[in-house]
Amino acid sequence: MDHVLVTGGAGYVGSHACKALAAAGFIPVTFDNLTTGWREAVRYGPLVEGDLLDRVALDAAFAQYKPVAVLHFAALSLVGESMSNPAHYWRVNLGGALNLAEAAVAAGCLKFIFSSTCATYGDQDGVVLHEGTEQRPINAYGASKRAIEDVLANFDAAFGLHHVIFRYFNVAGADPDGELGEQHRPETHLIPLMLDAIAGRRDKLVLHGTDYPTADGTCIRDYLHVTDLANAHVLGLQWLLAGKGSRAFNLGSGTGFSVRDVIRQAGRVTNQSVPITEGPRRPGDAAILVSGSDRAETDLGWTRTHSTMDQMIRDAWHWSRKPGYTS
Repeated sequence: MDHVLVTGGAGYVGSHACKALAAAGFIPVTFDNLTTGWREAVRYGPLVEGDLLDRVALDAAFAQYKPVAVLHFAALSLVGESMSNPAHYWRVNLGGALNLAEAAVAAGCLKFIFSSTCATYGDQDGVVLHEGTEQRPINAYGASKRAIEDVLANFDAAFGLHHVIFRYFNVAGADPDGELGEQHRPETHLIPLMLDAIAGRRDKLVLHGTDYPTADGTCIRDYLHVTDLANAHVLGLQWLLAGKGSRAFNLGSGTGFSVRDVIRQAGRVTNQSVPITEGPRRPGDAAILVSGSDRAETDLGWTRTHSTMDQMIRDAWHWSRKPGYTS
């Protein structure tokens, strides 16, 4: 069985991708410094504790496991923090990805899948984003991801580092089998914060901005079930292993939900009310981000089988009620 190096494989999306890889017949090798990841989430292959800024550790991992490809998830991803401390985001996100790309090329591992973001498109209200939409990020998080895409293009031209880029935004839900779920430190995502408020683990859910130019004044986002997202990464890997060229894909549903829409749906799913309070906007937040995924559906044969708002909330609710869950 072939090994695949998964950076950030102890995190939320990375661990679900590892499960999908194992189900597809690969051995995922998690490379993670466990700063925000969870050791217990590494269930489907070996764990290498290491930092992307440590080139020696990366070279050793490539030498030991000889992976056929890299799936790169590890990154800093808090929009507000990226606005207040941009240097940290550029240093970790871009510096780590550059180290990883150089190590992959040196090891002859020329298949690279990158977890990017629709935040590279910036604030383009009322537009369903597609791969040809102009990228103009408005925060350091999106800008650092956009720069990594440029690095990969340069490395493809210079060294033949073929890559698949996935741009997506709000990932939600949990493994339907109950093995994995969302636990960030700190937690900033809407659905787990909302469920924590319902369960009494926090006093209230804060609505960060209620004066956006939307129908109800709250931000609108496209949501994707984490299992559907993980399966897309396996299809991207198979695309590259079949000898196909570098390609960027948006992953979304093409349907936007406002924060208040999600709150109403959570009330119906859990049969409980969500305690809320209004707060100011967060710096760097766009009003509307909705992503189409026609290219992924056509080229990769990707389908969304779990990405209804009802199932995303239901799976997350089930996960958040497991013994030992911490928010």
